[in-house]
Amino acid sequence: MAKKTIRDIDLAGKRVLVRVDYNVPLDHGRVADSTRIRETVPTIQYLRETNCKIVLVSHLGRPDGKPAPTLSLKPIAGELEKLLGAPVAFATDIVGPSAQAAVRAMQAGQVLLLENVRFDAREEANDPGFARELAQFGDVYVNDAFATAHRAHASTAGLAAYLPAVAGLLMEKELEHLGAILENPKRPLVAVIGGAKVSSKIGVLLNLLPRLDRLMIGGGMACTFFRAKGLEIGKSLLEEEHVGLAHQIMEEAGPRLDLPIEVLTAYKIDEESVTHMVDMYRISSEMAVADIGPRSVQRFAEGFATAGTILWNGPMGVFEIPRFAKGTAGVAQAVAASPAISVIGGGDTVAAIEKYSDPSKFTHISTGGGASLEFLEGKTLPGVAALQDR
Repeated sequence: MAKKTIRDIDLAGKRVLVRVDYNVPLDHGRVADSTRIRETVPTIQYLRETNCKIVLVSHLGRPDGKPAPTLSLKPIAGELEKLLGAPVAFATDIVGPSAQAAVRAMQAGQVLLLENVRFDAREEANDPGFARELAQFGDVYVNDAFATAHRAHASTAGLAAYLPAVAGLLMEKELEHLGAILENPKRPLVAVIGGAKVSSKIGVLLNLLPRLDRLMIGGGMACTFFRAKGLEIGKSLLEEEHVGLAHQIMEEAGPRLDLPIEVLTAYKIDEESVTHMVDMYRISSEMAVADIGPRSVQRFAEGFATAGTILWNGPMGVFEIPRFAKGTAGVAQAVAASPAISVIGGGDTVAAIEKYSDPSKFTHISTGGGASLEFLEGKTLPGVAALQDR
């Protein structure tokens, strides 16, 4: 069911409490990757143009419910200021005197960022009293933090009990693109699922399989499927307890399933080890699979060329080591070249795209991480369920 957004209600001149996700990497107190901050700018600009007073709430890291100077959001306020091209005030606490005074001083169109909401242990406990205290800073609650929507915390779900709750523009975009995959994809629908382990993708595989026209498996998880076929996988990563599940998926998928037909193997997963490119049926007992080979990339690319929608989650090999990154890079470039709608999820996949392709060539790059996976598994996300239905 579609959720109301900031476009669906009257916000003119109101105080708007916005949950954003500024859980970004810091390097010596400086923002190392501003992608998640940049993605919230359209929502903030919309609210500024509507003469709202905008109070931003976010977490950073895992401070275990107490202040930690290295996890302060103060550097993020400076980064957001640059991206907005407008001043961003910063409160040195969450609901205390600094925050109260800063909210009272706000004028229409101004932006205030509160300190790390996880500095208060009541946040992760979804404490109603804490949610009520936060709610005093707003007339409306906007959730624009899809990446935290799978958490039932005070600022991600609890606030909706005290304020009218709607989605921001980033949340809307995430729900629109990920929702289309589950409900009404442009066909053929192709999923490329990679990464190290089958266990982290079980829910997604089982929920998507009935909907897919083609499923492509890469990464370390492919080895569990090789073993299910009775193949030698040498010293490759194996989840023995999921071999039966892999066999079940192969049976249900039938000809819709594509496994790598060629893989790069190595004696050790490092920059120095001897490697061999081999057919999937010729993996040596002494070696481990480290990447998919060019023939596998070509086979996948042929599927992308005729796809209507491509979902990609998970790298094709140990892409952090350059010599084992060609499979992931090849898939990134092939997806980018496809005319299909392309939806990308997973932190490693996004990192690979930024390194080996052009992010602007993809229809939607999810900020969601774990939330994206849970959504694609068909689970109810507390932060989404709390929002008003359209």
